[in-house]
Amino acid sequence: MYSIIRIMDRRNFLALTAALPVAGATRKRIALVITEYRLNAHADVIAGRLMGGYEYYGKHVEPRTHPVAMYTAQVPKNDMSRDMAAKYGVKIHPTIREALQAGGDKLAVDGVVLIGEHGNYPSNEKGQHMYPRYELFQQIVEVYESNGRAVPTFCDKHLSYDWEKAKWMYDASRRLKFPLLAGSSIPVAWRRPELELELGAKIKHAVCTFSGPKEAYGFHALEGLQCMVERRQGGETGVARVQCLDGAAVWQWTGENPWAAKLMEAAMARSEKRVPGNVRDNVTKPSVFLVRYRDGLEAALYMTNGHAEGFTFAAEVEGRAEPASTLFWLQGERYYSHFCGLTHYIEELILRGKEPYPVERTLLTTGVLAAAMDSSWQKGAILETPHLNVSYRPVKQSLYNRGAVPAPEKKL
Repeated sequence: MYSIIRIMDRRNFLALTAALPVAGATRKRIALVITEYRLNAHADVIAGRLMGGYEYYGKHVEPRTHPVAMYTAQVPKNDMSRDMAAKYGVKIHPTIREALQAGGDKLAVDGVVLIGEHGNYPSNEKGQHMYPRYELFQQIVEVYESNGRAVPTFCDKHLSYDWEKAKWMYDASRRLKFPLLAGSSIPVAWRRPELELELGAKIKHAVCTFSGPKEAYGFHALEGLQCMVERRQGGETGVARVQCLDGAAVWQWTGENPWAAKLMEAAMARSEKRVPGNVRDNVTKPSVFLVRYRDGLEAALYMTNGHAEGFTFAAEVEGRAEPASTLFWLQGERYYSHFCGLTHYIEELILRGKEPYPVERTLLTTGVLAAAMDSSWQKGAILETPHLNVSYRPVKQSLYNRGAVPAPEKKL
């Protein structure tokens, strides 16, 4: 039971236009906290749009907020931050505190955007990239605490590679009562075909496929899975156990679970870039994340490097003879316009002062990813996850991008 939505309805139009700045109005001030700002890094495709505008629903949107301060943890040889800050009148500060206080002695911004992706940081023995999102977030929270107030905050991608650090970040936002948004661009990107599962849909099994690095892109796949299955009957109640299989064990498990093989094929059929031949022959280093939810839903996320590119989804939904499936469509060619939807909702967070969709989604995917990487490091151990008893309800309407895709040659 699901619905296909092909055109922007009135609610979507109102969501886009309601927060547009009134002529002469003062825009909300933003501080940007960044690990590294270079071409095609997340700082480029998010912060660059917050400063220069972006395309959304087929229209160019001038920034509705005003970045006024920036902190960069690293400045590589190909750094863009200095040139971009000069172009848009954003002052770069040597510390996070000075950025949030705009060089003064009190909090001077209405929102903070933390982009802790990319940069020269080590990986641990589990293969997790140790980006210092938690450490940077801690410094942001220290400013909030010393000022006696906090502002809406966005954290790019998963909260941390470490569950305890991620939970601390989430708990800090609840303790200090500031809206927190986090996660991937996948849930708010385009879908081909357009697919929105009905609230209360009965889902028994689900599969996502993804290509790219296991941790970095496995997170995106988990966000894609979660934004779909959270709409199931009963809402989200958390994850009971996680396992990651690598190598031949992937195909052995798949052979023992026919539902997974069927849904994997349905999902990969949505990929726009597939290599002829058998997936088992083409994927030389297979991996699969196995996720069992507390309510019994089973999901598998396959890394399909060498056979199918992109992020796809398929699920068994009661009432349908065939799987419900889609491709989370992303635009490459330098412009990466799928980040426009994420930029839009970052602005919504700051303008409206409330979370446009539940941050608990990303708290849960953060925990599942950490467990999957632990399981892989432990040679496929099944890990019980009682700590992932994360419950929440999704927003009524999926917020994926239903607008026109910007032409790749158009400068944003």
